[in-house]
Amino acid sequence: MSLLHQVALSFIKNIGPVLAKSLIIHFGDAEQVFKVSKAKLLHVPGFGEKRVGEMDLTYALHRAEEELRFMEKNDVNVIFYTDKTYPKRLKNCADGPILLYAKGNADLNPRHVVSIVGTRNATDYGKQLCRQLVEELQQYPILIVSGLAFGIDVTAHKESIKQNIPTVGVLGHGLDRIYPSQNRGTAEKMLENGGLLTEFPSGTIPDRENFPQRNRIVAGLADATIVIEASVKGGALITAEIANSYNRDVFAFPGRVDDEFSEGCNFLIRNNKAALLTCAADLAYSLGWEKADGTKTVTEQLVLPIDLSTDERLIFDIIHQHKIPLAIDDLTIKTNMPMSQLAMNLLNMEMQGFIRSLPGKTYCIN
Repeated sequence: MSLLHQVALSFIKNIGPVLAKSLIIHFGDAEQVFKVSKAKLLHVPGFGEKRVGEMDLTYALHRAEEELRFMEKNDVNVIFYTDKTYPKRLKNCADGPILLYAKGNADLNPRHVVSIVGTRNATDYGKQLCRQLVEELQQYPILIVSGLAFGIDVTAHKESIKQNIPTVGVLGHGLDRIYPSQNRGTAEKMLENGGLLTEFPSGTIPDRENFPQRNRIVAGLADATIVIEASVKGGALITAEIANSYNRDVFAFPGRVDDEFSEGCNFLIRNNKAALLTCAADLAYSLGWEKADGTKTVTEQLVLPIDLSTDERLIFDIIHQHKIPLAIDDLTIKTNMPMSQLAMNLLNMEMQGFIRSLPGKTYCIN
């Protein structure tokens, strides 16, 4: 495929990721988009006469030539949607970018990826939580993703560097700058084991509207998004909402009810938008991860099902028979138990290690 045409495809005005992918599916590759007649473009779903008439392919090619010169000069790579190196987790997101600009040596398709996000105004407690979590994650084969912002983001990156964990910063601007500039030193160190990623070409400044777009990449790259300190209004909660929309796991550290920057985490947990997290072992246990040495994470010592009460045995058998996590509402119907009685039994079974709860108030056998 022609790299020039791949880059140019992203410069066609009013053509976002979804429509760009439609063009690739219809014509096979980016180069053909620039060779076919306008009549053929009209056969692509979503392309009417107005949209096709506004497509300035000459401008797109000219802008792509400029970008290629910048890339060559600054050691920037392009990862196109059809490349094997394109992040497979992001590829499963309908609005994932058609291409990414990258610096560094990061493998974007490792066994495990987590995104760590939070407030720019992190407290000492929040930063310590973040550092402790990343240190504990060092025992797993993992990539840590964040947004290189002040607060929780940069703390996650710095601790990843310290623990020799690959880490990637997703930017809301082009690779011709670092924002905030105070994080430039951290960004340069990240290139040695990880890197920087953006969908924005050079010359793009860090405008406010770019960051929600950036956040969807942060969420889409990962198996799970972890929120450490967040207010109810901020980018961290946007990222968590996007992760939920992608059916990805979301976890949050709880905080005191009167702390402004725990309010967002508590909101996510209270509304079943995030599972409560206290340490890396909780995360690994919920996701079924193995450590780098191949051993499973174990947080409970299981006891024999024979020790279950009659009601608990009924619940155990129903969950076991279905082979998939069951929601508490389904269990209420299938067991014919009052919700309060069922909830008490589920809690008791979980404390004993027979079952475990998952996001969305669902339960499965341990």
